Amino acid sequence: MTDVTSRRLDLAGTRSFAAPGAGAQRRRALAEFGFSWLQDLWRDACAGRRHEGVALAAVGSLARGDGGPLSDYDLVLVHHPRGLSGKEVGAFADKLWYPIWDAGVRLDHSVRTVSECRAVASDDLSAAVGLLDLTHVAGDADVVNAARSTVAHDWRANARTRLSEMHESVLARHARQGDLAHLVEPDLKEAHGGLRDMSVLRALTAAWLTDRPHGEVDLAHERLLDVRDAIHVVTGRGRDRLTREEQDACAALLGYTDSDDLLTDVSTSARTVAYAVDGTLRRALQSQRARTLRVGPRRPQLAPLGYGLYRHDGEAVLGPSADLASDPVIPLRAALVAARGGIPLSPTTLRNLSEQAPSLPEPWPEVARGLFSDLLAAGPGLVTVWEGLDLAGVVERWIPEWRAVRSRPQRNAVHRHTVDRHLVESVVAASGMVRDVARPDLLMLAALLHDIGKVPGSTDHSVTGAQVADTVLRRMGVPDADREIVVRLVREHLTLVELATRRDPEDPATISALSDAVGGSVTTLDLLRALTEADASAAGPKAWSDWRAGLVVRLHAACRAALVAAHEGDEPQALEPAPSLSLNDDALERMASGEPYVLVSSLGGAHRVDVVDRDRAGLFADTAGLLAAHGFVVRSAIVRTVDGLAVNEWWVDSPGGETPLPAVISRDLMRVATGDRSPLGRLQRRRSSGVRSPGTGHPDSARAMVISSASDTATVIEVRATDRPGLLQDIGITLARASLSVRSAHIATYAGQTLDTFYVTEFGGGRLAPARAAQAVAMIIDTCDGP
Repeated sequence: MTDVTSRRLDLAGTRSFAAPGAGAQRRRALAEFGFSWLQDLWRDACAGRRHEGVALAAVGSLARGDGGPLSDYDLVLVHHPRGLSGKEVGAFADKLWYPIWDAGVRLDHSVRTVSECRAVASDDLSAAVGLLDLTHVAGDADVVNAARSTVAHDWRANARTRLSEMHESVLARHARQGDLAHLVEPDLKEAHGGLRDMSVLRALTAAWLTDRPHGEVDLAHERLLDVRDAIHVVTGRGRDRLTREEQDACAALLGYTDSDDLLTDVSTSARTVAYAVDGTLRRALQSQRARTLRVGPRRPQLAPLGYGLYRHDGEAVLGPSADLASDPVIPLRAALVAARGGIPLSPTTLRNLSEQAPSLPEPWPEVARGLFSDLLAAGPGLVTVWEGLDLAGVVERWIPEWRAVRSRPQRNAVHRHTVDRHLVESVVAASGMVRDVARPDLLMLAALLHDIGKVPGSTDHSVTGAQVADTVLRRMGVPDADREIVVRLVREHLTLVELATRRDPEDPATISALSDAVGGSVTTLDLLRALTEADASAAGPKAWSDWRAGLVVRLHAACRAALVAAHEGDEPQALEPAPSLSLNDDALERMASGEPYVLVSSLGGAHRVDVVDRDRAGLFADTAGLLAAHGFVVRSAIVRTVDGLAVNEWWVDSPGGETPLPAVISRDLMRVATGDRSPLGRLQRRRSSGVRSPGTGHPDSARAMVISSASDTATVIEVRATDRPGLLQDIGITLARASLSVRSAHIATYAGQTLDTFYVTEFGGGRLAPARAAQAVAMIIDTCDGP
């Protein structure tokens, strides 16, 4: 080891690594040593040589003063073109570079005039960002100042074009390196939320487009630098990746109890930096767009998203009509809209949601559980929105137990993310399988909670997790039967894959063990299979290979066949709603006059709309279409026919905040019944304008099937499809065109997916012939998959 390297390690002061403020002092001492040593080399190089108009400058970590004990030296020899000749400058550079190499210091060097600095910065984004930090070390300071000011001027002047280039470069690097906050062996420099992103923040502020966050971001930056310094000391090399082999030593050097605490701190710091760079980039882009020429005053461009939120410059923001102070469900609505739209919530909106929205009552109202389930099923857009909610403290208000797994590292080599990020990634993976199960809402909850027991001191995270999940679900008010299924899934989430890979899948004992694990329920078995795949695929490619997937499918199929065979003699479940009719005098008077009777009652942000009307062909489709036309989202419904009257109960949500008006719905039903389709015009305009609904989910193919044993007097068709505006109307119209009568229906929406059961007959009564039933199923599938 050379004297220079030894001196740099000595200056690191291993005894003071854990002391408060030691990191900043260490890096300041390292920078002072570096500058002093380079100035000595400069004096030696100048001995007996001309050096007018020549200067040595630093960029990178040495220039910023945040270099580690063994960081590279990035140096530029800047010279005036009218000074030394090219040959003289080359010889002068050799006198500088060779002693640095001989000392064992890694060196990135260049020789440039002021014009060449400007040209390189213009052509190379990375060079431009680096030259913004150009700092004088020795020689003619005027040459360095000229180069730095010229590059900075060009950077500001060309910010409009360079910003988009920087944005693309940052996104590509993040995609390549991953999220520092959620990696088991993170690269502290290049990953999303790492040290390189702090350079991006400085470059954005240098463009005068926006300011960057300080406070917590600066503290997070210091913590990452401390860990980087510890890696240098422990490995004796200028590395930036915190590998498993060095984690224990680095933790001890930095004064942590163990490496898990170290990784948790790294993750928390990285999340702070990542959120800061993402938000600052968005605001810089917004500022850049604001600089374009406009005629007249610039007004905010707000596109309504529903539930009082608007899209503004790529972010979801709360509008002035949002009732933050009295509505505890607003954070859920806002998160759902943002995740479905694939856009983040603005920092101001997140802060307001965290500070002003009241806490949810315990247990949660049903509308809150529905929105939470829809949020989890939103797909990839959930990741960014959940991260913002978590940093703002909203997630912890919903699930206090989340604090214990936030940023917790994994100790299994197959895992690529921290515990909390793995849970979110599992939810995203599970959202792609919602059509495979009867209760996608329970799948989403199980995916979110399956590793919630990975906390310090837990010997079996499945057992611990089941206990924690039970507490969480009770707070949410999940019904007992549903809660028991989710708790069972959390406790047994490893059972299927362990039995499939370690036992003979065709052995009756293996099938019996799996059957016992799911309580003999086919529904629970299907949920466990989907959860197994979501968990493994989110962990990483090592956890879900084709071989492992094949074994799981094989055992699942064998167990499912055994369970179905065991239940063949059971009585079929009564799916059809029991008919009942109780009308008051007002309803009877309206019905006598031929006017539909409509009653609206509101509870916990949801609305129940009861509609009683004379039964007719297309009534179901017309009612569903009118509710969608008025902007309401149908969550569930019970539709039935009693003595020639349609007695329908609809539960709807209102993205726009309006309350359904009974008189308006009744009037529009009468108009549509007489052939006036204009009340449905708003729904057609919403479709043609491409407005996305909070109900929009995954574009997978719909499924429809006949349940042959469900009724002796009607054909029962079950439909699973992605919910969208007007879907129920489309299905109703399809059934009417097929000359079928909807005797009753049970409509439900779970996690953005419809699970609808229709009891249909021929006009005049009677079940459908097999060919007619097959035709109806095909028509329904085509309708659900249509635009």
